[in-house]
Formats: sequence, C-alpha cells, structure tokens
Amino acid sequence: MPANAIALAGGAAALNFPFISTGNAQDRLEIRVGIIGCGGRGRGAGGNVLNAAQNVKVVALADAFPEQIEAARKTFKDVTDDHCFSGLDAYQKLCELKDVNYVILAGPPGFRPVHFEAAVAAGKHVFMEKPVATDAPGIRTVLAAGELAKKKGLHVAAGTQRRHQASYIETIKRIQDGAIGELLYLCAYWNGGAIWHRGDKGETELEKQVRNWYHYTWLSGDHIVEQHVHNLDVCNWIMNSHPIRALGLGGRAALGNKSGHIFDHHAVEFEYPNGIRLFSQCRQITGCDHNVSEFVCGTKGKAIPSGTIMPAGGERWRSEAKSSPYVQEHTDLIAAIRGGKPLNEAQNVAYSTMTAIMGREATYSGRIIEWDKLMQSNVSLGPARATDWNTPAPKVSVAIPGQYKLG
Repeated sequence: MPANAIALAGGAAALNFPFISTGNAQDRLEIRVGIIGCGGRGRGAGGNVLNAAQNVKVVALADAFPEQIEAARKTFKDVTDDHCFSGLDAYQKLCELKDVNYVILAGPPGFRPVHFEAAVAAGKHVFMEKPVATDAPGIRTVLAAGELAKKKGLHVAAGTQRRHQASYIETIKRIQDGAIGELLYLCAYWNGGAIWHRGDKGETELEKQVRNWYHYTWLSGDHIVEQHVHNLDVCNWIMNSHPIRALGLGGRAALGNKSGHIFDHHAVEFEYPNGIRLFSQCRQITGCDHNVSEFVCGTKGKAIPSGTIMPAGGERWRSEAKSSPYVQEHTDLIAAIRGGKPLNEAQNVAYSTMTAIMGREATYSGRIIEWDKLMQSNVSLGPARATDWNTPAPKVSVAIPGQYKLG
C-alpha cells in the first residue's frame, strides 16, 4: 500500500476510532510527555495533548533557551526541576529520562532529524511538528528513524494536522472515489502577511541565527517548507504520491536588508509521475490578499479539499464534520500507543517536506529540480548536531537564481 494510502487509513481512524477508555490495561497506560522545543508551538502542542485523552501529563521540558523553559513551566505544573533542560544538547538529556514515553518535537525544523533520531533510539513514541528537515540528508535521517520506529513498535504522528481533520478526510475520500472524475490539475496556496522577525539577539552568530530561526534556511527551510508544506502535503495525500520534478521562481521583495536570507515569495509548478501538475504559491508580504487553501480540478467538477465538492452540473456538497485536528492528531497517536491501529506518519511527512524542499531549490536556482537527484544530495545546510554556542554558524547569502547551486 502506498505511504499516503496508509496515512489516509490512519486519518480515517480519526473519524471511526477516537480514544475511548474501556478500562483495560492499555487504556490505563499513563502518557508521560516530554516537550523538546518550548516555544509557542511546543506549548500549544503540550496543551493539545492534555486535551486529547485521559491520564496524560507533561512531565519534562527541553529547549535551547532557559527562558522558554520558565515560560512553559507556568503552564505545565507537573514538571519538576530535575526534568528541565536547556542548551543545544537539552534534547539528549530529555530523551534519557526513563519515565517519559511520549515526546513532542517542536524546535526549529533544522534540528528535527537529529531530535527524531534520538527519540526513536531512546524508545519514545513521537509527535513531531512539520516540517521534519530542511535538506536531503535530514530527510534521509527521518526516513531511517521512521523505519526503526516501526521495528521497535513505536508510533509516530506528525503535525500535518489536516490528515486528522474530519472534513479533509471525508472530502479527499470522495475525490479519490471519483466525485470530480479524473484529476486534471491541483493548486496550493499559503499567501499571508509578513512573518515575525526577532532581530539580532545573542552573544554568538549561531545564537543570533537560532533565536531568529525562521529567517535562516538551514533552520526553517524557508517559508515554502515551514508553512506551505501543509498545502503540499494535502496534494500529495490526494495524489497518493509525490512530485518528481519542479520548476519555480521567487525572490525577496519586502524583507530588504533584514538579517536572514529566506525569500518572501515563491511560485512553483510541480509535476507528478502521471503528468498531472500542481501549481503552488506562497507569499509573506503585508498588504496583499490572503489565501491558505487547496483546489482540485477534475473532468467532472472541482473540489476544495477542506470540505467542498462542486460537481459539474450537480449539487454542491459540503462537509458538516467539525473537529479540532490539533487535538485529534494526539488522540489518534495515543489510541495507537494504547493498543489501537498502528500509526507511523514519518514517511508521509518526510516526502511532503521533501516536496517543499524541491520547490525551494527550484525557486532559488531558477532551474528544473529532479526529485531523485535531490534525494541523493549530501549537502547539509547547517550544523544540526551543534552542542556549543561557539560552533561556527553557516555563512548565509540571499540566493540569486541562475547563480545559486545546492552543491
């Protein structure tokens, strides 16, 4: 079964098999959560997991910066001093805790492959935020760790929450069942306003980059990877596949001379193995129209995967399903841990992340990028295994199409 089909089956579990305590030993298993990356997303995911099932506690915290730990402790009252760790090696110390069985990975994406690898090696079930890498070596690390998780009987969920959202699950099943006929093309959008910029704060160049991580490609992947991966993941899910090549354009129109080197707009045409095209846009420029969505055109109609089918000449259908996918993704993972249907989303999220990376490399270079060749790249963008703030930071410059080369 294709990886995306497996995920669809797992998504269906969100509708049919929510966590229900039956009183058996598996259901009584206490979920003891450690959060690696205690910023806004990590704290948010911690709150989501506490609402996902009974008998769940957040008991450990790790972050590069001690002030993030202190902020998180205001919310998670069960965390003791000896279960709090700061520094670039904090993730290792948390993973060594024997009483933690569920780890949330929510640090900058450039560190995700190493954190995931360590969590699986330590025997933890994992919820990892998207994206899961920023370069091909990182993707390969995630894929290998995902396979090891299967062998060890560990369960893995990813922060591509649309796969756990009832309206998406229901609509995409209808699309795949032929509700709009044969697919002709897809569109994906993440167009919004300017993202935060934290300036240059820190005693070393590495600390400055990590504190302002969104604006450095080795840490965030650029916003086509960090945010637009959601929409690209939906398209891969619909297609039960990933694109094989990409061509795009982009640039840095509004960021000016702010520190960092990401683009603020990308437009990419992806091609799937069957020749179907996906037209992708993402933009972070204030004052422009916003659009975060996906669209599918078929021979017998059109669809908005979030919940609408528009058959040609027929009656429009809308999903009535309501749920919180941010909670449901944890509910599904906990259900798997407590003896339900196995769940491992590592490959799905790795392939969707790689789709976004391929799009970024196409816009940076101005050239057609092939999936197979990019997957073989040995170029690592940053010192993901750094444990000291004095580690040399990557030298960065804004990519110039026609001159940029991955390596």
